[in-house]
This record gives sequence, structure tokens and C-alpha cells, in this order.
Amino acid sequence: MSAVLLPDALWDLLEPLLPAPPPRPNGGRPRVPDRACLTGILFVLRSGIPWQMMPWELDCGSGMTCWRRLRDWQREGLWDLMHFALLDWPARGGDIDWSRVIVDSCSVRAVCGGAQPGPNPTDRAKRGSKRIPSLQGERGRPRCRPVCVLGDRG
Repeated sequence: MSAVLLPDALWDLLEPLLPAPPPRPNGGRPRVPDRACLTGILFVLRSGIPWQMMPWELDCGSGMTCWRRLRDWQREGLWDLMHFALLDWPARGGDIDWSRVIVDSCSVRAVCGGAQPGPNPTDRAKRGSKRIPSLQGERGRPRCRPVCVLGDRG
């Protein structure tokens, strides 16, 4: 099951981004491996079950262990780094189709509409809007404009 959620190729891409485990001078319980925690996080995000109901058969530790690891990685900005790495990987191979993109009014601000942007509903605290980082592709300037943009009325 864990091989399906976190294939070796994906783990090889993400493993160098993870921080080194903190030292434990006083001993204590052995730390759950990062790969097991990431598998548990992916399982909860994919299935939608509560953290406390994570099955022990996955061998990912408890749901709270995975939740704490997710919280710590989020605080360190690791998820943004993972997101960029996962987008950059197909971009370098030329596998991203730039012919059209879809935008949603919740994630992109309206330039000429309404009042000044307040807290972004997708970030819950930051002002403004989310942007996709520039991706490396072919040699030269990174492509950042699609051919066609599709959006809702917002």
C-alpha cells in the first residue's frame, strides 16, 4: 500500500528536501521514519479520514505523529519547496502543457473588480493572491504565460 501512495521515484525526489532529524541526547522512543510519515500524510489527504482513525496496518505511526510532522514541515516552508520541486520536475522534461490553464477567483485576485484584496481565503492570513512560481523548462526564459486562460465569473 505504501508503495502505491509514495513510489520510489517520488521519494527519491522529495527525500533530499527533508530536514535532518533533530538529535535526541536523552534517548526516548525511536523516531518514525520520514517516508512512513509522508505516506501517512498522503493517505489521510487522499482518503479524507480523520487523523485519529489512521489504520495501524499502514505502519506509519499514529495519526498524531503524522499530523505533527506535517505541522513542523509546514512551519519550515517545506510544502512550498515540495510543490515547486514537483512542478519543476515535469517542466524540465517539457511535460507541462501550457496551451491552457484554469484559474479560480479564490486563488487569483481580480485586478479591476471590487475593493482592495483582504486576506486571501486560500492562505487564511496572507494578503494578496497565490502565484505559481516560474518553472525551468527549455533553455532560455522560463515560460510563465499560457496560450489560453479559462476562468469563472468571479
